[in-house]
Amino acid sequence: MKDLTQGPIARHLLGMAAFIGFGMLVQTLYYLVDLYFVAGIGKEAIAGVGGAGNAMFIVIGLTQILGIGTVTLISHAVGRDDRRDATLVFNQSLALAATISGLMLLAGYALAGPYMESIGADAGTTAAGTTYLHWFLPGMALQFALIAMSSALRGTGIVRPTMVVQVLTVALNAALAPVLIAGWGTGRPLGVLGAGLASSIAIAAGVVMLAWYFSRLEKYVRLDLSLVRPQLATWWRMLRIGLPAGGEFALMFTYVAVIYWAIRDFGAGAQAGFGIGSRVMQSLFMPVMAIAFAASPVAGQNFGARHAKRVRETFRIATILSVGSMVLLTLASQLGAERMVGAFSTDPRVIAIGAEYLRLVSLSFVANGVIFACSSLFQGLGNTLPALASSASRLVTFVLPVIWLSVQPWFEIVHVWYLSIATVALQAVASYWLLRRQLDERLRFGASAAGGAPPPGARHGL
Repeated sequence: MKDLTQGPIARHLLGMAAFIGFGMLVQTLYYLVDLYFVAGIGKEAIAGVGGAGNAMFIVIGLTQILGIGTVTLISHAVGRDDRRDATLVFNQSLALAATISGLMLLAGYALAGPYMESIGADAGTTAAGTTYLHWFLPGMALQFALIAMSSALRGTGIVRPTMVVQVLTVALNAALAPVLIAGWGTGRPLGVLGAGLASSIAIAAGVVMLAWYFSRLEKYVRLDLSLVRPQLATWWRMLRIGLPAGGEFALMFTYVAVIYWAIRDFGAGAQAGFGIGSRVMQSLFMPVMAIAFAASPVAGQNFGARHAKRVRETFRIATILSVGSMVLLTLASQLGAERMVGAFSTDPRVIAIGAEYLRLVSLSFVANGVIFACSSLFQGLGNTLPALASSASRLVTFVLPVIWLSVQPWFEIVHVWYLSIATVALQAVASYWLLRRQLDERLRFGASAAGGAPPPGARHGL
C-alpha cells in the first residue's frame, strides 16, 4: 500500500501516471498490432475490425463500472486506514467480475451478428467484424478479472505490477499476431479470426500472471474465499459509483456507432478512415488518461482522510497536466495526421478521410483534457452521476443533429467532425461547472461525506 495522503501531490500524480501511461500505451498496441496486420487483408477487414472494435466501448463501460467502484471504495478505505473493508471490496469485486463476464459472453455471441449488420457498409465488412468479435469475446470477458485485480492495486496506490503484466501480455500478442493473422511460419493465415484469437490468448495469460502476483506477493488486500460469496450490499456500494461511470463509456459506444451508421453510404473506405483515425486518437489520449487514472486514487485517499485542500490541489494539478499534454498532442495531430494514418493503410481515400478526421477533432483535445480531469475527481469523490450527466448532454447536442444531417442531400462527412468539436467544448464547460458544485458540497465533510460508509471495523460483521 502507498499512502497518497502525504507528500507532494504532483509527485504522486506523475509517478503513478508514468507507470499507468506506459502500461496503457503498451496496452494500446493490442489494437495497433492487430490493425497493422489486418490492414494487409483489405479495407473491408479494416472497416469490419474497426466497427467491431467499437464494441470495446461496451466492455470498457462494464469494466469501468467494476473498476471505478473498486478503486474508489478501496482508496477511501485506505484513507480511513480500514484494511478489512478494502479486503472485502476486493473479494466482492472478483465475484461481481465473474458474474458480469458470464452475462457479457451470452449477450456478445447473441448480438455480434445483428450489430455488425446494422453498421457494416457491405457484406465483407459485416462478415469480418462478426468473425473478429466471435474470437475476441473470450478475451473481452477475461478483462473483468484483470480490471478487478488491477483496480484493487490502484486504489492502494500500487501500479507497477499491472504495468509489468500489460507489457508481457502485449509482447505475447505481438508475437502471436503475425503467426495467427498472416500465417508467418505456419502458412495458414487466419485473418481477422487470428486477430481476435491472439488477443484472447494474451489476455488470458495476463489474468494468470496477475492472479499469481496476488497469491504470492500482495499483502494489503488478499483473496479470501469466505468473502467471495456475493454480498449485495457491497455490490450496491460499488455499482452506485461505477454505474454512472460505465454509462459514460456506453454513451461513447453510442456516439461512435452513430457515426459509423451516418457515414455508411460513403463506403467501406470512409468507415476504414474513421476507424483508423479514431484508433490513433485513442492512442494519443493515453498520457492524459494516465493522469486521470492516477488522479482518482489520489483524490480518493485524500477524500477518505478528509484532506479537503489536497483534494482541490489534486484537481488543479491534474487539469494543468492534462491540458498541457493535450496542447502538445494537438500540435502533433496538426502536423502529422497523414503520417499517423498512413502507417496503417496505403489506400489514398482511407488516408485522406482518416487524416482529415484526426486534424479536425484535435481542435477539441484541450476540452477533452478538462473532461478527463473532471471525471477523475468525480470518481475520487465517489459521485460519478455528474460526469454521466455531462456526457449524456451529447445525446441532444451531437447524436440527434448527426441523425438529421445524415438524411440531408448536402450532407458531408466533415459536418460530423465540426459538430463533434463544438459539442465536446460544451461538455467540458458542463463538467467543470458540475465539479465545482460537487467540490463545494462534498468537501464540507458532514455526516455523509464518505458516502455513508460505516466506521472502520463495523462492516458486515468483520
